[in-house]
Amino acid sequence: MPDFNQQVIEEFRANGGRVGGMFEGAALLLLTTTGARSGRPHTNPAVYVRDGARLLVFASNAGGPRHPAWFHNLSADPHVTVELGTPAGTVERFVATAVVTEGEERDRLYAEQAARDPGFAAYQAATERIIPVVALHRLNLGDPERHRAIADHLVKVHAELRAELTALREGLGSAVTAAGTEAETEAEGPVVLDTPALGRRLARHCLTFCGALHAHHHNEDSVFDLLEREFPELSDALDRMREQHKLVARAVEDLEALLSSGAAPEVLRPEVDRLASRLEEHFAYEEARLLPALAPE
Repeated sequence: MPDFNQQVIEEFRANGGRVGGMFEGAALLLLTTTGARSGRPHTNPAVYVRDGARLLVFASNAGGPRHPAWFHNLSADPHVTVELGTPAGTVERFVATAVVTEGEERDRLYAEQAARDPGFAAYQAATERIIPVVALHRLNLGDPERHRAIADHLVKVHAELRAELTALREGLGSAVTAAGTEAETEAEGPVVLDTPALGRRLARHCLTFCGALHAHHHNEDSVFDLLEREFPELSDALDRMREQHKLVARAVEDLEALLSSGAAPEVLRPEVDRLASRLEEHFAYEEARLLPALAPE
């Protein structure tokens, strides 16, 4: 299924939202969510219908017994990216907020979709779960209150990531010291700390931090296009931020590769220090350029 989805995604993007095969003639969009565990972006094709200003998608999973992964992802983080074909033969990309409909509204919307496409009636009949209906609301950046909310969120997430990174660096420093103490005392008797177990805990902490960072930058990348239209004077700065995201992503990938290889804390520590330096430079630049535009005094 992943290979099939990727073929559909590539065809969609290459042909202005039009695809052939089983989806030929269907109203199709690409939905990118943030992985609930990995923090990485995941894109899936989905059938949609317009409902006023919002778009509706259906977590049918072809009538399977479980909700699709993208539904679990947007349940954890409702900020999503949508790609739609346009009459001009291009693909429009925008940020949206996903809202899971409930109760009578969900039942009405699903019944209407089943009447339009009997396949959806068959999907619901094939499973005991209630197939969710998700409404996608396009993010409107024209509202100054929305600007301030984005600025507040940026500051909050940066503070959380800085605190996590500080805790991670302190943990790695303690692990390196503990390893040295263990080596010094091994001949004298009991081991001071279980450094392998400590290393495993730090590895989990590293992976959690990396996932959170991936998620934050994925969400920012989705918003940057909208910010560029709203604040054209920030175009050069946003380009620089995009490039910084790529540099940070490569540093994170290097760190994740070390984690996969089972590297010891003393090997991880300099890599985390390098990532911290690059990340602080990026955070400071974002805050200096974006906050005055989004939330002027």
